[in-house]
Amino acid sequence: MLRWLIGGGREPQGLAEKSPLQTIGEEQSRNPYTELLVLKAHHDIVRFLVQLDGYRFASAGDDGIVVVWNAQCLTVLQSLEVWLSGGNDLGVWNRKLDLLCKTSHISDTGISALVEIPNNSVAAAVGKELIIFRLVAPTEGSLEWNITEVKRLLDHQDNILSLININDVSFVTGSHVGELIIWDVLDWTVQAYERNFWDPSPQLDVQQEIKLCQKPNDVSIHHFSCAEENVFAAVGRGLYVYNLQMKRVIACQKTAHDSNVLHIAKLPNRQLISCSEDGSVRIWELREKQQLVAEPVPTGFFNMWGFGKVNKQASQPVKKEQENATSCSLELIGDLIGHSSSVEMFLYFEDHGLVSCSADHLIIVWKNGERESGLRSLKLFQKLEENGDLYRAA
Repeated sequence: MLRWLIGGGREPQGLAEKSPLQTIGEEQSRNPYTELLVLKAHHDIVRFLVQLDGYRFASAGDDGIVVVWNAQCLTVLQSLEVWLSGGNDLGVWNRKLDLLCKTSHISDTGISALVEIPNNSVAAAVGKELIIFRLVAPTEGSLEWNITEVKRLLDHQDNILSLININDVSFVTGSHVGELIIWDVLDWTVQAYERNFWDPSPQLDVQQEIKLCQKPNDVSIHHFSCAEENVFAAVGRGLYVYNLQMKRVIACQKTAHDSNVLHIAKLPNRQLISCSEDGSVRIWELREKQQLVAEPVPTGFFNMWGFGKVNKQASQPVKKEQENATSCSLELIGDLIGHSSSVEMFLYFEDHGLVSCSADHLIIVWKNGERESGLRSLKLFQKLEENGDLYRAA
């Protein structure tokens, strides 16, 4: 079990410590940034920026306004030095924020997500449709920019909620009814389709059948994360690992949380972090099944105080047919206890830990206790060595 410490001014049991901020120094001057675009909304000095998830960030200023920006509806085409914005139409802009061209009204639903694909094209999620647009740059014969609709893909049965690039050859979409579709980036054909995320077995008792009732939100794919050959999906209250080579689910935790999983992120060492409407933040590890060792899973803060039901399934052997076919398992190795309401999302910093934000109005900074302990020990030995107080044993 990983030991994580709460930061941000709260020190349970005297364990948390503040770590000094690291300065960038001369490295910044050797790697200058270039201005991409300017977003205008504030009326006074902008003081803070914070990334909300993979495609949203917020800004706060002296005007008392907090603005949430949807970067998923902003896609930059580096080769043409333009960027595209989504909404009820698709617009093309240059670096000076001049509108170069735009489509006609696409849908009242609007474009919910955009990803860049090859050949100066983008894939746009519009309701249950995936629309491919191609941008045409000015030529000698035509001095105007133009954007044309190439194709509409109607394979989803409900609204598309998630859309991300997997690698150079494929991207993935997820819908409100739990459809996961892998697409080819060149010809936009379906490479794989998965919807077998919830398949209740007839052996479930009455209580479990009530708990796992088929509601639309229970199968919605809220978020994706990708790493190497795997796609990690937040499906309702569960977590699923879809292998691109095998084209099937290789691991799952159908009730990873007591409520919908809102955000996930892949960590190094085959680990995954998830947060949920139930107020929990949990760390999982992807393991081969032959390496598993049966051990109980802690129930967490809310079960301890009676705010939720004990999740017995997490500590019991998996019995359902689908899970018996999986070759790996997601094992709970960390439970971050601190929030008292829905955890909307988190940011993971490899060298500095984790920051989570919640509907309880708290932002909590978490540190990996084992890593911090090792760093403190290393600093102590370095200090002793500098002072000449470290002697080699005879």
